[in-house]
Amino acid sequence: MCGIVGILGREAIAFDLVEGLKRLEYRGYDSAGVAVLEGGEITRVRAEGKLKNLEAKLREAPLSGRAGIGHTRWATHGKPTENNAHPHATERLAVVHNGIIENFRELREELQAEGRVFASETDTEVVAHLVTALMDKQMSAEEAVAAALPRLHGAFALGFVFRGEDNLLIGARRGAPLAVGHGDGEMYLGSDALALAPFTDTITYLEDGDWVVLNRASARYFNEKNQPVKRKAQKTQAGAFLVDKGNHRHFMAKEIHEQPEVIGRTLAHYIDMGTGEVRLPFGLPFDWAKVGRLSISACGTAYLAGQIGKYWFERLARLPVEIDIASEFRYREAPMTPGDVMLVISQSGETADTLAALRYAKDQKQHVMSVVNVPTSTIARESHVVAGTLAGPEIGVASTKAFTCQLTVLACLAIAAGRARGVLSGRREKELVTQLIAIPGLVAEALKHEAPIEALARELSKATDVLYLGRGTSFPLAMEGALKLKEISYIHAEGYAAGELKHGPIALIDETMPVIVMAPRDPWFEKTVSNVQEVAARGGAIVLIGPEGVGREVAVDTLAEIAMPEMAPDFSAFVYAIPAQLIAYHTAVVMGKDVDQPRNLAKSVTVE
Repeated sequence: MCGIVGILGREAIAFDLVEGLKRLEYRGYDSAGVAVLEGGEITRVRAEGKLKNLEAKLREAPLSGRAGIGHTRWATHGKPTENNAHPHATERLAVVHNGIIENFRELREELQAEGRVFASETDTEVVAHLVTALMDKQMSAEEAVAAALPRLHGAFALGFVFRGEDNLLIGARRGAPLAVGHGDGEMYLGSDALALAPFTDTITYLEDGDWVVLNRASARYFNEKNQPVKRKAQKTQAGAFLVDKGNHRHFMAKEIHEQPEVIGRTLAHYIDMGTGEVRLPFGLPFDWAKVGRLSISACGTAYLAGQIGKYWFERLARLPVEIDIASEFRYREAPMTPGDVMLVISQSGETADTLAALRYAKDQKQHVMSVVNVPTSTIARESHVVAGTLAGPEIGVASTKAFTCQLTVLACLAIAAGRARGVLSGRREKELVTQLIAIPGLVAEALKHEAPIEALARELSKATDVLYLGRGTSFPLAMEGALKLKEISYIHAEGYAAGELKHGPIALIDETMPVIVMAPRDPWFEKTVSNVQEVAARGGAIVLIGPEGVGREVAVDTLAEIAMPEMAPDFSAFVYAIPAQLIAYHTAVVMGKDVDQPRNLAKSVTVE
């Protein structure tokens, strides 16, 4: 985490690296560094805090090298110290890294057993030592990276430079974005086209699983099977302060595909990856153990994130939760016990109804915590404590990455509350945190199932009504899927608790009614299967979203089956949100709708 820039230049590039990193400051970071080849040797300069601290060091001891990499880091594994700052290096290479290496502990133990000595607390350093170990076996830099990548588990982007290789820069992406910039006798690598905007407007975006070998004259691309592939260069309009669509047709598509990175970025803010514990980055003005009731209020997608959070707080912290749509909450004149907690959720932090709910709660002597994506917003300023998401700018009106980042914060808060209330043991907390750390990689896997969803969208575009079903946390996720489809395709859709099917909605089902079923392998899986069979008996067109082979288990005819990776059930909502978003997106595209700016909707609703 969190920003990468690499340059093969014609002149000294240290300050150019810093200039590129400045374009990524919106992502948040707590340390920064560069590694530059000076006379063939790797020279690193790193600093805690903001880029101005790094610049000061570079002015004191200027670097003249023409090849190098730079990074801004948001601390994940280890504190935000200079020693943990990127780039990390061995005697043979330096590497920068966005994302999370899930299996870093196993790799570290293996490498330490070989006698390799680690200098930091980070997961990134295992990548440096792993590639070095392979090079020590007489592999070239290119061969070593190709051999190392399959051994790394998680969602990540990487950039490498090598001692004695002034004309070599290697990049790789899995889940987290990475782009190549093309110049005149110069080449660039960046985690965002914005980082490369000062240098070039010609960009090639790596596809998921790709890695690239750069020299000053060319770029050679390989897919995750190490097969040579061609990737198209394109002109980009990304200026210094303009958010770019990347290689996606719409901002919504880009934001859907950014989720492995931004979920990981938000997790890094709330979890100590090294110890496997939740570490809230702020103090609380209350004690979770003394809270009698948690109230949640929000609107739209944020409200549905809160609905999922309700399950987590009640299950993991045994904390009673009351949740209301913000536009209705204050009109109930709900009695609230002084000293309890109100949690408000908003992407923009300017939602008028949610702000009104916040002010009512403050009048009722509640401790107010907000989950917002804009730390300078009105809701953030008026809250007692802010639990920020790190989704970055979300341009598409229909929320996607902000939703999953809200879920990330809610999951971490629920675990923290559970531990404080004595409900979760330290061992159980580590189990849950391990599941959360795996989420970015699982989301990246889910995104690979986009092709069958595109085919399904052509069928759904013919429907006038669609029903979504789910149980547990998949119930509010079913409502979120229906909301997304309504928002951008204008097809009428409803999300229902699957157990409510017989209490009304089953009357609507016939062969013209698509029924989309969220069926993760959770404690309610068998009950969900029974509901699917009820739909099948009435001729409904079933779309089954579940683990690989779920259709054979259910044994019904389906309109489509969307396979999701196997995972522990506690946090399945993160992964199953992906097909819900992609179904809405591709259906709207097929229908020719304005995906990013659907009619009658606004990104920030500042009126009641």
